[in-house]
Amino acid sequence: MKPKIAVSLMAWLVVSLFVTARAQDQLSLKGQVLNPEQKPLAGATVRLRLTTDSVFNHVMSTDTAGKFHFEPLKKGLYQTQVTMIGYQMYQATLTPDDKGQQTFLLLQPAEVTLNEVKVTTRKPLIEQRIDRVIVNVDAMASNAGGTVLEALEKAPGVVLDQNGSVSLKGKYATIFIDDKPTYLAGVELENYLRSLPSSAIDQIELMTNPPARYDAAGNGGIINIRTKKNKVIGINGGLNLSYIQGRYTRTNNSANINYRRNKLNVFANATFSVANSYTDMDFYRHFMNTSGEPVSDFFQNSYTRRTGQSYGTQLGADYYVSDRTTLGVNFTGLYRPSGQQVPVVSRFTNPQGRLDSTVLANNNQKALFKNAGINLNYRHTYGQEGRQWTVDLDYIRYTSTTDQSFDNYTYNPDGALINTYLLNGSLPSAIHIYSAKTDYTHPLSNGLELSAGLKSSYTYTDNVADYFYTSNQVTAPDYDKINHFRYHENINAGYVNASREFKRFSFQTGLRLENTFSNGHQLGNVQRPDSTFKRNYTSLFPTLYVQYKLDSSEIHQIGLNYGRRIERPYYQDLNPFLSPLDKFTYYTGNPFLRPAFTNTVELSHTFKNRITTTLSYTLNRNQINETIEINNGTYFSRPGNVGRSTVKSISVDGNFDPFSWLNLHLYGEVTNIHTVSDFYTGPLNTKGTFYYLKPILTFKMGKDWSLQADGYYQSRITNVQFIAGVQKRVNLSVVKKLSPSATIKLVINDALHSYVNSGIINNLALTRAYYRNVADTRTAVLSFSYRFGKAISGQRKHETNGAESEQNRVKN
Repeated sequence: MKPKIAVSLMAWLVVSLFVTARAQDQLSLKGQVLNPEQKPLAGATVRLRLTTDSVFNHVMSTDTAGKFHFEPLKKGLYQTQVTMIGYQMYQATLTPDDKGQQTFLLLQPAEVTLNEVKVTTRKPLIEQRIDRVIVNVDAMASNAGGTVLEALEKAPGVVLDQNGSVSLKGKYATIFIDDKPTYLAGVELENYLRSLPSSAIDQIELMTNPPARYDAAGNGGIINIRTKKNKVIGINGGLNLSYIQGRYTRTNNSANINYRRNKLNVFANATFSVANSYTDMDFYRHFMNTSGEPVSDFFQNSYTRRTGQSYGTQLGADYYVSDRTTLGVNFTGLYRPSGQQVPVVSRFTNPQGRLDSTVLANNNQKALFKNAGINLNYRHTYGQEGRQWTVDLDYIRYTSTTDQSFDNYTYNPDGALINTYLLNGSLPSAIHIYSAKTDYTHPLSNGLELSAGLKSSYTYTDNVADYFYTSNQVTAPDYDKINHFRYHENINAGYVNASREFKRFSFQTGLRLENTFSNGHQLGNVQRPDSTFKRNYTSLFPTLYVQYKLDSSEIHQIGLNYGRRIERPYYQDLNPFLSPLDKFTYYTGNPFLRPAFTNTVELSHTFKNRITTTLSYTLNRNQINETIEINNGTYFSRPGNVGRSTVKSISVDGNFDPFSWLNLHLYGEVTNIHTVSDFYTGPLNTKGTFYYLKPILTFKMGKDWSLQADGYYQSRITNVQFIAGVQKRVNLSVVKKLSPSATIKLVINDALHSYVNSGIINNLALTRAYYRNVADTRTAVLSFSYRFGKAISGQRKHETNGAESEQNRVKN
């Protein structure tokens, strides 16, 4: 859909629905709950009753903006009561009106001791918002002691493929942490998320069409992971420890502490994990001649043994210059040494199945990944009107050093050694990201909220690959693999956004403009000349969200959203390096990648805030996807542009309480993917439909006990060259609350050890290929969590930075 047409359609829909909503003439009461610093309070409980009634017959929780809205209401005086843990109860007498005026309710903090608080309500696993779906991680007991990656896999509609890429409803998604992109992709993103404990995160936000304030990058939308932050003042914190036993032992741990005195607030978070796992992979390749007759077969088994540690930290401070102005600084860091040992056995056989040769390889890798970042932020609010101005300045650096060795021995059928081949590689890499961003929000008296912002980012990457091979005791540079690649990119963006809530109708619409300038320089060597490329392009990205309540009791609600997005290549994917897995398998970048554009439309229906059904249609052009090429029997994996693909899906997300002791959450999805593109073997035209089912059963076993069972089943997925096999798993967990501050959990992941990653690779030149991958997924996890401290609610914290897109395009 062209931007001009999209904007016109968006304007027409907004005006039409605006007129419809204004035609209604019913009394309503709407407002916003704030803390003493004028910051919205999400999750506060608002109760309402006529002064002539004896019970509160209207109850709701405030949304992420601290807002509530009751309608239709009878004429009269209403007793209003607002409660929230850590705050004094607020009570007032209010009168509804037909003008949509907003009331501001200010809650005052109350002295509490954390170990005396007894929470009797349970957060729902899923919350539906106009522009996103929110997953409360702690509401699923089986997340205890696990990693962020494992928590992601249990979110509705999220699938992790064989290359470590994360997809949302059949489309690859961009991963953010606290509104900041991770700048990672593929296996490197998988490793990063696996190094973070799930105990450190609070919510997962699923946005298939993110609002205009977010960068337009990521054609499958954004998955935003929000980490836990203390929302209280004083000395307080928490500790999470876990012991994990699979075939090998590992651990994930996290701790946080917060201290505030007078105008200064200081906070720190730390994570520590030990990686210790395996992957057992079989790979089959069947080679044919031009007549389709078999020529030879290749079988390979690799047993990857991964070990390492991960140390992460976040340090920050906020200084409250006044009740309305805050200055903040945040430091983040990650230090991850890791090792990988991969013994590989490769066998070649002739068409009759007789052994031709065997290659034994001992492949080893040692890597050190480091990430450091600093964020300076400023926030100023303008009274109770909700106006706010923020500024973020960021610098983020990623550095990595990787040392590889590939030691290969070739034997003939009788076991005699034919030759040896040793390849050693050193791969230092650095990525520097600078970003400046400002946002302004201005609510108007008629209920309309306007926001706008500007952002500029600059990224510089420098990658070196030095390879030397040794054959027959002679060592020499391998100029086919030696490389030095530099890349510069500057993105400038601006956006405007508008939203408003009526009695039954609400909308949000925005428009973002982004200009991208980039250039790459591949330095040559004695056998290769230098090469460069430059690109400069400007694009518009409209977004629209509308929601309408078909009845006053909110039994039926319908929603519609539209968005246009861009997928820029990951920085390392532009790098033309050859990176070997073994002498028969190489990964390489593609400096000719073009940006991809996506248009998505979704229509949804929600019944009693329990069952949401969504129809979705997505059109991708130039989608960036892994492509596989066979050249003289050698396997090359590289990113490539896929001409055109469409994704059509229907999903149902439901939450049920059939008995007082049982809660059932059920997510189901049916998705069709159709891809048409030119390919090196000729035209590529693939189509397939898959279905996905994810149930979660929670049993309330008594005062301090609960039991949970969850899992999923995914049928075969056809996407571009790949047909991914069936995936399934079952997880079990039991939770015991030792005290209001301490909890212990036992989790069995993949209890039946049924998770297998397998599939077929099509469209290969004179080759058929299959793979099967089994990992250390069946684990027993014992975790303990404890929180401490005396606190007062009402603290402010700055949770975002300006580098909101670039960080998600780095391979760690």
